[in-house]
Amino acid sequence: MALEQALPEQTPCQGWHPLTGGRTNAAWRGECENGDDIVLKLYAGAALNPLFPNNPGAEAALLQFLERRRMVPAFLASFDTLAGRCNVYTHVPGTTWRRDTPTVARLMRRLHVLDRPDGLRQVADGSAALLEQILGIVGKCGVMPDFLSHLPRAAVLPSGASALLHSDIVPGNLIENVDGLHLIDWQCPAVGDPCEDIAVFLSPAMQQVYRGNPLSEQEIAAFLIAYDDAKVAARYKALAPFYHARMAAYCLWQFENGRQDYGTGLRLEVAALQRSLRP
Repeated sequence: MALEQALPEQTPCQGWHPLTGGRTNAAWRGECENGDDIVLKLYAGAALNPLFPNNPGAEAALLQFLERRRMVPAFLASFDTLAGRCNVYTHVPGTTWRRDTPTVARLMRRLHVLDRPDGLRQVADGSAALLEQILGIVGKCGVMPDFLSHLPRAAVLPSGASALLHSDIVPGNLIENVDGLHLIDWQCPAVGDPCEDIAVFLSPAMQQVYRGNPLSEQEIAAFLIAYDDAKVAARYKALAPFYHARMAAYCLWQFENGRQDYGTGLRLEVAALQRSLRP
């Protein structure tokens, strides 16, 4: 078996159980005899997703780079099978994050000041780059949404930042246990403007899809205070219309491709876009 060859010193697993949190790749939890359970993730292949890439090599490299950080699982192995590429890492026990946005803000801030490995993709930086990305997503859709006409005309310049980013910090990728908060599912890491991670986490659509309801204004305010960087918070607010438009375009693409739950996300993002334009 490929797993046994990749991990010859690993104690045998007594049983395998499917993990249901992810929406792209298949993953199983193996219950090992020594009590150190593992996760086997089978990648679905190159992502057609216009916003969240799916790169097993980037995940493996990032987990190894951050191996001494308790915020991520420990990487164990990577190998190919007839069904696709697999990564294996330690299972992080705990519960999916549900509340207390300041804990996420503090975790995110710690991540953003870490050193970065070479070779990671660069995220869109500034309003012009975000608008180009939005139009690219809309170009994959069957209709031209009218919310694009509401975007501000004043440009927000690129930050030039190169923070280490997870780029998919949604509730399903945040695990809480006695050791704190942990980030899992690193298949689309990146570098760039820290507002990218902030926008994805605060997105009402992502909160609705993964948690069942968007964050309140109080929860968002508490997050930005706990992140403790006034310049980044101000920049996020200036870029919020573009981030909401991008996520609205993404939800439209998902909805047109059969993900009915993204219809609610689309409406939430358009409403958030309108609120972000208020003085």
